[in-house]
Amino acid sequence: MWNRIHHSYLSSVSVAFLCLSILAAPITSGAQKVSSTSSKPRVLVLAVNGAEWDLLRPLLIRGELPNLKKVIENGSWGKLRTVSAPNCPKVFSTFFTSVPPEQHGITGFVVDGETANTNMLKSEPIWSLLSKHGVTVGMANVPATFPVMPVNGYMISGMLTRGKGCEDGILCSPKLSEVEGGDAVYPKSMIPELEKNVGDFLIDCSRMPNMEDLKGKEAPEVNAWLDGVQKIRDQQTKLFEYLLTNHPTDFTMFDQSCEDRVGHWLYPIQPYNVGFDPKVNSVRPDAFPNQYRALDKVLGTLLQHVDENTYFFMISDHGIKPLREFGDTHGHMSHGLTPSTTPVIAKHDYPDPDDVPGAFIAMGPGIKKNHELVGWVASAFDIAPTILHIYGIEPPPQMQGHMLTEIFESGAPSQASSLHAQ
Repeated sequence: MWNRIHHSYLSSVSVAFLCLSILAAPITSGAQKVSSTSSKPRVLVLAVNGAEWDLLRPLLIRGELPNLKKVIENGSWGKLRTVSAPNCPKVFSTFFTSVPPEQHGITGFVVDGETANTNMLKSEPIWSLLSKHGVTVGMANVPATFPVMPVNGYMISGMLTRGKGCEDGILCSPKLSEVEGGDAVYPKSMIPELEKNVGDFLIDCSRMPNMEDLKGKEAPEVNAWLDGVQKIRDQQTKLFEYLLTNHPTDFTMFDQSCEDRVGHWLYPIQPYNVGFDPKVNSVRPDAFPNQYRALDKVLGTLLQHVDENTYFFMISDHGIKPLREFGDTHGHMSHGLTPSTTPVIAKHDYPDPDDVPGAFIAMGPGIKKNHELVGWVASAFDIAPTILHIYGIEPPPQMQGHMLTEIFESGAPSQASSLHAQ
């Protein structure tokens, strides 16, 4: 199994990559600083937890998401088929491996009584495959990447990172300096640089408040929590900007998770919806749409680092819909080991994955412009094979997805390298 051999293999290749980088590029505070003149294709992926087309579309029509509109007009877009009863850890691990949860091993937030982590992966993830082929890799705030693993570049973990006040790592946000139970940054020598230039930022998004926290003070609690969410997004944007400017890599993947967190309990539902509580749900009906307005500003920051030769992908693990069943108990269920009484009024773990499709948007060399993917063209299984093909790397046989030929004008990436032949 991959998880029994990857540590020793990647540790050895990372030493080799580090030696090569000393000869070829400057090093800042231990982090590999990659030349932006790399001859390999450049790919930037922005993942957004729970991006919901039902909210994105009306905001696009109203002209309130100008940066997303720009990407759509210059790329291909549509629904992304996800997995059954989707949740973040198992879908992201499917993004990474192109195999189903029962095969890659991450079947939920908790697996066999333990918070899901990278040591449980049974199938080789894309960051390892790219690193093996000399592609430089940068990842930050991406769910299900804790503890981080050696890569040909850097990795900073996201959701499921454990730490002070977040001992189980589930739906909470430890500070970088308060991480426990594993490494949140590779290489570790990069931590002082991040603390100096970005700050002691919070990893992932804030834990949602419980009913007891809200009772009798709903409005101030809702507003304070949303203020905290924006603070975290500002920190993440600063982190992304710093990494893109100072540590450019061939393949880069970032993630935003607060959108999903807000949607779970502040989705703009109506009085007839299951779980509606006017004391909570009438406080900030703009809360969830505002997440996408804020996301568009983050997108604008990233697009400053995207040129005509860059492949840009925006993907989401699933959508999110209001509760629709009488007596639905999801609002009183925990995602993991810590009990929760958050008044959840929207969810995504419906048995039929087609009820909550994710979002897929791609832009770059040779990608069709203003092209809608009608029906179930793209799936979570197709992300890794498509990116590997861009780099000219043959996907391993266990991968169950396919290259998304449908998005390319010629049926294939126009800049694909022949790394597999080198």
